[in-house]
Amino acid sequence: MILSGNEIKQQLGGNIVIEPFDDANLNPNSYNLSLHDELLVYEEVVLDMRKSNRVTRVHIPAEGLVLTPNQLYLGRTIERTETHNLVPMIEGRSSIGRLGLFVHVTAGFGDVGFCGFWTLEMFAVQPVKIYPGVSICQLFFHQIAGEITEYTSDKYQHNHDIQPSMLFRELSTDPEGDQQLELEFGTDRLRAEQADAIRAGQRVAQGMAR
Repeated sequence: MILSGNEIKQQLGGNIVIEPFDDANLNPNSYNLSLHDELLVYEEVVLDMRKSNRVTRVHIPAEGLVLTPNQLYLGRTIERTETHNLVPMIEGRSSIGRLGLFVHVTAGFGDVGFCGFWTLEMFAVQPVKIYPGVSICQLFFHQIAGEITEYTSDKYQHNHDIQPSMLFRELSTDPEGDQQLELEFGTDRLRAEQADAIRAGQRVAQGMAR
């Protein structure tokens, strides 16, 4: 069975945590989650399941950002949620779907015990402008039967940011292959660029010394 909106509210602070919570986002049998103001896009032409694929962080300005077809955008919800003794799931809102915007490719199914922000796999059928803070998807809850073992994955549990695929942790045999565990994409790139600039300056100085 799916929980009603009233039941979702009744279970807040217990089996369900939604932070921040706003009564205006409560529906008859779901709760609307909002879009954060950042996206990640992959830089690779070919994505490799066995590797940590490079990403670029994109800001969604207040005046909006146009998403283009044939490009996957990873976003996240503003809200952080926790769910215990229930199965959480997300789906796109009908108004979003009627604009040809998918908010998840296949991963709308959550796990009992999941705690964190929801990463959205956004894909546009045609160009569509999006805005930060818009109600982007709806969260709903299924009751579950049987003994429960809560979700404890070290890949996505208790996340604090948009989460690109970490399938490489399961598939890679290279212990050094994990390059982005802290998700400091901009910082990592800046450090690399600074290191390259320093090396280039050293080469120029050595040439002048000769």
